[in-house]
Amino acid sequence: MSVLQLENVSKEYGSLLALDRVSLTVQRGEFVCLLGASGCGKSTLLSLVAGLDRISGGTLDIGDRKVSLMFQEAALFPWLSVRANVELPLRLQGAGRAERRRRADELLEIVRLRDFGDKRPHELSGGMRQRVALARALAQDADVLLMDEPFGALDAMTRDILHDELERIWREQELTVLFVTHNVREAVRLGDRVILLSSRPGRVIEDFAIAHARPRRIDSPEVSGQAAEITDRLRAEVARHGN
Repeated sequence: MSVLQLENVSKEYGSLLALDRVSLTVQRGEFVCLLGASGCGKSTLLSLVAGLDRISGGTLDIGDRKVSLMFQEAALFPWLSVRANVELPLRLQGAGRAERRRRADELLEIVRLRDFGDKRPHELSGGMRQRVALARALAQDADVLLMDEPFGALDAMTRDILHDELERIWREQELTVLFVTHNVREAVRLGDRVILLSSRPGRVIEDFAIAHARPRRIDSPEVSGQAAEITDRLRAEVARHGN
């Protein structure tokens, strides 16, 4: 069953065409990665799906499903504890104090930070802060998790660890994920599909199925081989745009 459908979706900012007739269907439980050169409209597409901006043309159908959006920066409130940061969406939903604490502790357990609920964000590493941000996104009980380069600022080892954690949570929570990245290997490591967008204006130019068995390693021959294929296609697109 599809949870998200875009049909010929365009987005204009004045005279600038950011997205041009993008069509994309995401099935329930899929992990779909969006890939493309800087400025191709990946983040714009997430903003449209999240309802933060309006499409200029075409149709976008997500039904009555809820979405949550996670950014590259954790964007935690520094004066609040880890637990209180996770509780914020629950507070907005009207949950009582006891229910907020119970659910926040449950979510911190899911991201393996149960013992850090009373800490402040500055006491955590970058990877741990991103786990808190993920727990806060999960607190919204969304059907679709939108992730905008959430690991882009992390070192390679931390990123690799969080790939494993995200894959585990995706499976356990039966999430649908739309994940934006610049990192081709990351996309192949995580995705069921990799959608390649053209340089601006963004169009879907390739839809790569990723059929390698899970769990995957980012440096495995299978991941490396398909990443090289996608990189060649991306380079050709960037060169075409540059010329």
